Amino acid sequence: MTPKKAGKIDPEQLLRHDEAVRAAVASETRGLRARVAEAEAETEELRSLLGFYREANEASIAPPTWEVRPRKGGHSGLVVAQLTDCHFDEVVRPEEVFYLNAYNREIAERRLRVWAEKVVTLPRDFFAGVHIEGLVVLATGDLLSGDIHAELRETNEAPLLSSLLYWQERLIAAITLLENEYDGRVAIHAVVGNHGRLTQKPVFKGRAHSNVEWLLWSTIRDRLVDRKSNVTVHVSPSMDANVVLYGRNHLITHGDQFRGGSGISGVLAPLMLGTHRKGQRQTVAQMSMDLMVMGHFHQYLDLPGVIVGGSMKGYDEFAFAHNLRPEPARQALWVTTPERGKTMTMPIELQDREMEDW
Repeated sequence: MTPKKAGKIDPEQLLRHDEAVRAAVASETRGLRARVAEAEAETEELRSLLGFYREANEASIAPPTWEVRPRKGGHSGLVVAQLTDCHFDEVVRPEEVFYLNAYNREIAERRLRVWAEKVVTLPRDFFAGVHIEGLVVLATGDLLSGDIHAELRETNEAPLLSSLLYWQERLIAAITLLENEYDGRVAIHAVVGNHGRLTQKPVFKGRAHSNVEWLLWSTIRDRLVDRKSNVTVHVSPSMDANVVLYGRNHLITHGDQFRGGSGISGVLAPLMLGTHRKGQRQTVAQMSMDLMVMGHFHQYLDLPGVIVGGSMKGYDEFAFAHNLRPEPARQALWVTTPERGKTMTMPIELQDREMEDW
């Protein structure tokens, strides 16, 4: 058989193949060069870091010496205790509020005594090094539950005037304890709330004088004078009062003038608006407001320029029905200094389920 002749080789095909091979080799070469360059850069970075580490490890270090300066003393201040929203003689039944709280005359009297004791012991135990020059009590209203609502008239421990006489004696006992512990250096500033009013609807003319809290504090003031007490009691004829401590203006008010507080922002919305308006008024009156102290909302809040005291009563059926955040019974306490004003704050916790036996 005659062997088959090999086909002819196409020169153009060989040329294309050769160009493809060269392109592939060039691409691979570029990739290798890029990886080599990257490896060289990493190597150089590692060398630099190694050099820095060696220099840092061998360098002499001379850190400065910081010391706490020895106590020199000389710091002074006033203890400021808020007394607000006690709602004395109101009754809160624990079974109606998922056992989050209970309140009656017996529990209220115990909480008042605990409040007075802690106004003494908390500054003594936690504010060491501060020379306490005295105690200021800011009473911001609603000490009595009153009978402005039909349900209160039906469920309170006693009628309003009877409650006034009963709690007058207990408040004098608390004040006497504080006077003894603070060596007579006690001042009380009081404004009325909205629960002690003698009118069905809130009034603005003669507001203070138509409220039994004005009578309560006025009577306590006179009884203390009879007892030759050194405690001073200032009962405001207005719904607000300006209290000057170390040259700073503290506006005390109950807070029922601030409307709202049930939305997601809670009490913050009415507080912001109310603080702005109060501040404008006080500026025009040439008593610029350094700190506003108020109650009414039964929440403890320590905010810039505002203290909102809690309540001695604690959580109740009204708050439960409106799905408000439960807060235990507490009151505000802080130390005011000449240099800084309100400086150290802490709540006075009053609620003790085991001790109160509910």
